[in-house]
Amino acid sequence: MLAPTRMLTPARMLTPARMLAPARMLTRALMLALVVATPLACGDEPGFDPAAPRCLHLPRPPSRDVLQLERVLPDIAIEGGVALLQAPDDATRWYLVTQPGVVHRFGVEGGAAEVVLDISARLALAAEAGLLGMAFHPDFASNGEVFVSYTAPGGKVFASRISRFRSSDGGRTIDPASEEVLLELEQPYSNHNGGDLAFGPDGYLYFGFGDGGSSGDPQGNAQNPDTLLGKLIRIDVDGGAPYAIPADNPFAAGGGRPEIFALGLRNPWRFSFDRETGALWAGDVGQNLWEEVNLIERGENYGWNIKEGPDCFEADTCDETDMVPPVAYYRNISSASVIAGHVYRGAQLPAIAGLFIYTDFYRGTIWGVEPGSEPVVLADAGARGLVGFGEAADGELYALDYQGGIYHLRAASPPEGPGLPDLLSGTGCVAVADPQGPPAHAIAYDLNLDFWSDGASKRRWMVVPDGESITVDPDGDWQLPAGSALVKTFYRDERPLETRLFVRHDDGAWAGYTYAWDAGGAEATLLGAGETRTIDGEPWIFPDRSDCLYCHSEAAGFSLGLETAQLLRNVPGADGRPIDQLDALVELGLLRARPTAEPLPATDSDAPLADRARAYLHVNCSSCHRADGPAGRARMDLRVGTPLADTAVCDQSPRAGDLGLIDARLVRPGDPASSVLSARMRSAGSTRMPALASTTIDGEGAALIDAWISALSGCP
Repeated sequence: MLAPTRMLTPARMLTPARMLAPARMLTRALMLALVVATPLACGDEPGFDPAAPRCLHLPRPPSRDVLQLERVLPDIAIEGGVALLQAPDDATRWYLVTQPGVVHRFGVEGGAAEVVLDISARLALAAEAGLLGMAFHPDFASNGEVFVSYTAPGGKVFASRISRFRSSDGGRTIDPASEEVLLELEQPYSNHNGGDLAFGPDGYLYFGFGDGGSSGDPQGNAQNPDTLLGKLIRIDVDGGAPYAIPADNPFAAGGGRPEIFALGLRNPWRFSFDRETGALWAGDVGQNLWEEVNLIERGENYGWNIKEGPDCFEADTCDETDMVPPVAYYRNISSASVIAGHVYRGAQLPAIAGLFIYTDFYRGTIWGVEPGSEPVVLADAGARGLVGFGEAADGELYALDYQGGIYHLRAASPPEGPGLPDLLSGTGCVAVADPQGPPAHAIAYDLNLDFWSDGASKRRWMVVPDGESITVDPDGDWQLPAGSALVKTFYRDERPLETRLFVRHDDGAWAGYTYAWDAGGAEATLLGAGETRTIDGEPWIFPDRSDCLYCHSEAAGFSLGLETAQLLRNVPGADGRPIDQLDALVELGLLRARPTAEPLPATDSDAPLADRARAYLHVNCSSCHRADGPAGRARMDLRVGTPLADTAVCDQSPRAGDLGLIDARLVRPGDPASSVLSARMRSAGSTRMPALASTTIDGEGAALIDAWISALSGCP
């Protein structure tokens, strides 16, 4: 977990008066290792114990999952499912609603699936459009009424439609000819269609509409009470034709659309009522930073597009008057769509009784939350692609994936196997005699240009399994073999704050772990979750494990600092004479051949201004802002090798907000004051870049980028 950081000589190695220039810095372990043909023997380390761990093939922490998903009904594998529900007073069968427009029915024990409704010919299909939800009338057993939400041809793009259908045979079939359209709403764009329906304990029908689509709610629909877009709606389907307005709806007497129950929503894909308390829970899919869970109450405003999650949207400050904050939220680390479930009221899982259960379509993590408490992770190893949850008549919960899987939520099996040690000294990743230094079997390394990390200095080393070597991708990113580990310790002045292990486990997947140091620097302890602490009067952010892969993405090559352009440099050998770092790593057998590249220049080097600025952006920004990177809507490519004309920044209008700049451009040649790139580096809150693990602006880096923008005379 090596978040963007800035290079400073570790203060415990060299006092300020003795600091070497960046191109000549090297930790002791590498100075020694580079002058021999093979790595140091482990016995060279004082206090060496041959039975001690060696920071190789580190195990994953044992699962602390409370829940696990058990695949059930394996003979039912119908793709495109979006909702799973049971009819009132019938616990024997499930109904599966599919986006292409077909509703299937099957027994709770499995068996053949029967088609009960097919309206596929009536749909307008798109990525987020189709048949999106279904609800049985509470008196279905006597009136046979079923309500559906789908998108149909009509309007500028298509229309969202709420319709009533009827079944005359107890749900064996639903008559497609019985359709009665209750409400139709034109959609200005093809996404954010919401689509869920449910009857509340008050007997009224609730359904959700997104803000109309595109990005950022360009029409301002979510805050506009005169449109149903971006709202949760409540109507009385029994009190009028085609429906009546409940008397206590917020705008029943005027001031807005009378159907509105709550506003300020972006895309409430799924919501549900707590069967015990009647509370209404909804998951609101976010823009590009935050996903949120809300407790929806009559007449309340949930903030979009003034707020997203806990932050003002595209602004440092905003008027939050009368806006209800989310009950829970989490960061979008690449792609994210919150999937709301239900409050658990079953009997099989007493440990989660009363928790609202939710997940994310892309991540698979399952969380639980209750009002007034922090969310808890209930399962790290869920299933990706979950689109919804089903609540059985007995209160047990099931999950539905888009590829056709149906899963029962049950208690997780007890954790097995060894775990990652709670103390850093137990990992073998630090020396026995010096808990802040590398063990003898590690290879320390230095970078040409360090990442900004709130002014902290770092020490780095790697541990690679014996006989294994590093491969180099065509773009210069280095790939370590399975079983390897990267170690980085952060210092403020002479005090160690944090050591991050970025581990390539034996299954080939990377994972990051954080150890927090005690005040005396004698030991560091593994953290189970991210947190912020005040250390010596200054905040320090310990990232959550899930945050690691936001920057250390597959698109960025995972390891970030280990790339040829960063490591191509001279370092002092044991005798003080300069040694080429790459040649030495080849000699040690870690590289099979010497890769070639142009070395990245340091910020304070004598390289041309443009080269230094592009190098800075490459190191601090391009892990996200590159092809296939997790950059949200800002489709820039800030890799140093990308020609300026192809970066999509020069004289380009911003896609992710202008931060209030007049006639803003991402980069306006000659004018940093109207360049969003500069403004984001100098801003705080949700508009800040980089977005993670930093609270302090890099003044030197921002000045460098401003100087570069000022020197630009135009775009290529």
